[in-house]
Amino acid sequence: MSNRADLRDTKTPQSQRVFLFLQGPHGPFFHGLARMLRTTGAETWRVGFNAGDRAFWRHSKRYIPYRGTIADWPDTLSALLDQHDVTDIVLYGDARPIHAGAIRIARARGVTVHVFEEGYLRPYWVTYERGGSNGNSRLMGMSVAQMQDDLDHADHDSPPPPAHWGDMREHIFYGALYHWFVMFRNRRYRNFQPHREFPVTVEFRLYLKRLLLMPTHAIERRIATRRVRSGGFPYHLALLQLEQDSSFQAHSPFARMAEFLDTLFSGFAEGAPSHHHLVIKAHPLENDRVPLRHEVRRLAKQHGIGDRVHYVRGGKLAQLLDDARSAVTVNSTSGQQVLWRGLPLKIFGTAVYAKPEFVSDQTLPAFFDAPTRPDKEAYRCYRRYLLETSQVPGGYYARKGRQQLLRQVVDMMLAPGDPYEMLKSGNAAPRQQLRLVN
Repeated sequence: MSNRADLRDTKTPQSQRVFLFLQGPHGPFFHGLARMLRTTGAETWRVGFNAGDRAFWRHSKRYIPYRGTIADWPDTLSALLDQHDVTDIVLYGDARPIHAGAIRIARARGVTVHVFEEGYLRPYWVTYERGGSNGNSRLMGMSVAQMQDDLDHADHDSPPPPAHWGDMREHIFYGALYHWFVMFRNRRYRNFQPHREFPVTVEFRLYLKRLLLMPTHAIERRIATRRVRSGGFPYHLALLQLEQDSSFQAHSPFARMAEFLDTLFSGFAEGAPSHHHLVIKAHPLENDRVPLRHEVRRLAKQHGIGDRVHYVRGGKLAQLLDDARSAVTVNSTSGQQVLWRGLPLKIFGTAVYAKPEFVSDQTLPAFFDAPTRPDKEAYRCYRRYLLETSQVPGGYYARKGRQQLLRQVVDMMLAPGDPYEMLKSGNAAPRQQLRLVN
């Protein structure tokens, strides 16, 4: 049993819902979710793969440490599903190896898989689906016409977006704390392998540096944004993602962000009018694990457009969108903000919003020369569909965001169908209206 999880002998009646939690967002969200599920009569367990998982799970009697290898994980999971009569698996992100393998096993056994992800509509929603998210989402096979037909069953208004930014500081704080536990308290999990490329020591250092430099970066960002907006030149936006992001790695044609930048600059140099500029907008959580600023300068100079390319650190996107001509991304969720404003959008990867009514099918040079606009009415339908189904108001990291999320998502998890099935059947409950905060 040295390569297996510590299996319990407790058996559970088949009629009871039994939720097995795998890895979740950094912080206490999964702990709070499990606590509320137990008040409904369900049973909850947690498999922890490192000391960071353990630190945020307070139910010690419901914790199962996994100290084996990735190769041993499928057999261990199968044993756990049998041992505890598991009916549901809960996880965050479906692309990491331990989760992808778990989903395959659960699907073969008829076990429901609840997938949490960052919101397709940001910043103050999260995504809840079943079976898969992003490129594995059921949204990928749906047309806008199908969505409009399902919306005919809904006779209530979608919740408006809140007027505040979200929980970025808490997100970075919990990320640093999680990696601290993995770095200094992980001796009992010697077989743990991070799903990201960099070692945990580097992850911790980068999170801590990002947290400490937030005020400096904010000033730098405001200066760069003001310089772009007061420059008097037409500009296009390039919306970057984290290179290690699962959507970028699993659902795009690029392995490195530098590959995307090279393609981007080549198309801009060939097709954009000579007086147009290109603004590179970094992800809000970018922590310089990849020397992006250096790569932007090097590649822009290589393509002869160094004086027309600007780099802006992460932060709010709205100000830059106000005057932008168009936007390009691999498959960032920020593309949704572009479409909401009716701006032309070109993408390269697989995304839930990659519908023919929205994203341009032009070549990149042609797009920069004369971009085609999205169908705004079709996108409004699509956005309303998301808000009626998989987008749940709240957040994983800040306390108020977790409270907002838990008020609704537990009922969604206990429902007989996923959010899309419930809307189609006409049984989706009206969403709680959000109070706007000034």
